Amino acid sequence: MRSARPVGLLLSAAAVVLWAYGMTTWQPLTEPLGPWSEHLPGNNAYWARDLRFMAIMAVPLGLVLAGRGQVRWSGPAVVLGGCWIAADVAIDRADLIGVDATVRLAVAGCVVLGVVGALLLWWERRTPQTREPGTTPAADRRVLTGAACVAGVLTLVAAGMESPTDREPELNQGALATAALLVVLAVGAALAAAPARTRVRVGLAAGLTVVALLGVGLVRAAAPGERLLPEAALGAVLLTGVTLLAWDWPGGRPIWWHHALAALIAVVGPLVFLVATAITMMMMIPIGAAFTELAGNSPINAADSDLLVSLAGLLSGLGMAVLLARPSVEDRRKLR
Repeated sequence: MRSARPVGLLLSAAAVVLWAYGMTTWQPLTEPLGPWSEHLPGNNAYWARDLRFMAIMAVPLGLVLAGRGQVRWSGPAVVLGGCWIAADVAIDRADLIGVDATVRLAVAGCVVLGVVGALLLWWERRTPQTREPGTTPAADRRVLTGAACVAGVLTLVAAGMESPTDREPELNQGALATAALLVVLAVGAALAAAPARTRVRVGLAAGLTVVALLGVGLVRAAAPGERLLPEAALGAVLLTGVTLLAWDWPGGRPIWWHHALAALIAVVGPLVFLVATAITMMMMIPIGAAFTELAGNSPINAADSDLLVSLAGLLSGLGMAVLLARPSVEDRRKLR
């Protein structure tokens, strides 16, 4: 897909701006009034951190799309994402607030993204091309489909984000903006993974984007605690749509029973992975509490849990990628 590069870079830049806004505008809203035990925050108190982390994850996903799944882009993109998380913790500790801080962070982040993108472009031009023009190797298609799966599961996490009070209008704004960005990334990566960009696939991509965005709105419109079914439906539609876009159509038609099986996996898989990773993180790996301490924020009340749902979403997305990132018929036959 020729437009993959500019679209991927543009989406990464949008993620940078969203991250900067979340750091300077939404994060201060989640800071408790004091360190006293009666004021310790509860479950999901640091929702701005999770939305911000998902925006950071969108940056390497955009670079993967811009690189059309090539390892020379994907590897550095993952490293950049890890470094960005470390920088985020340090910046969070500095407690930046205000429009000026937002602009400075957004500009600095875009400069970093531009430098990384320029280096990757230079590296690509210096490296001999082994692929045929207009084709995407099988390995790159798997990477792109995996990126679409990760973005799809992160969409569910962002759309269903809650807080202790569930009355913050900024939470709805942040969840909608983050989920919308991830929807576009998921659809864009899936379309880039397709063996050919036909009118049918482009039309399907446009329709899937509209339906998924409406689904995000429906999830946010549901009352807290009643979002499980809308989220499951959104995940089923989005991830099944990813397979329809990215997988081969032998003879010009999808293998419908393959996609029916993918739909079943899309209904059950994200929930199973999210619950499994959440329980593991709560009981064995208190990584959320570690990030809270590193950022200099007040710990979560002992009666509640400091769960980093963005990380749970990332791990769950990778789990779904293992199951669904099989665009060719030969890839799917290996599961038998």
